[in-house]
Amino acid sequence: MTANQYHITVTPHATYIAEQSDADAGRYAFAYTITITNTGEKPAQLLSRHWIITDANNLVQEVKGKGVVGAQPRLNPGESFEYTSGSLLTTPVGTMRGTYQMVADDGTAFEADIPEFTLSAPRVLH
Repeated sequence: MTANQYHITVTPHATYIAEQSDADAGRYAFAYTITITNTGEKPAQLLSRHWIITDANNLVQEVKGKGVVGAQPRLNPGESFEYTSGSLLTTPVGTMRGTYQMVADDGTAFEADIPEFTLSAPRVLH
């Protein structure tokens, strides 16, 4: 298996949602937009996801499930799929990372890494 045949690039972007957050109650809401791009040579479909969400107290939540936002997108080489979802933390700062489980049209299963990104309320990190 050559790496360039089966390759997915994942680009995350997170924002804080003040109107859905309540610092006094320890609830910090974040939205994240993920762009998934097939940068390989083979068409592939996203089957499932595995997220690792860590707050500032090192409390780890793992989230596993089928697809993303109710979809299991199939991407031809060069195609992208973008979606927005959300996460709640009990601290104003945290991180998310994980993997998407993919299968190419030829039956080859592989994982696409979701690079770690930071969730941060305003004026918490410099």
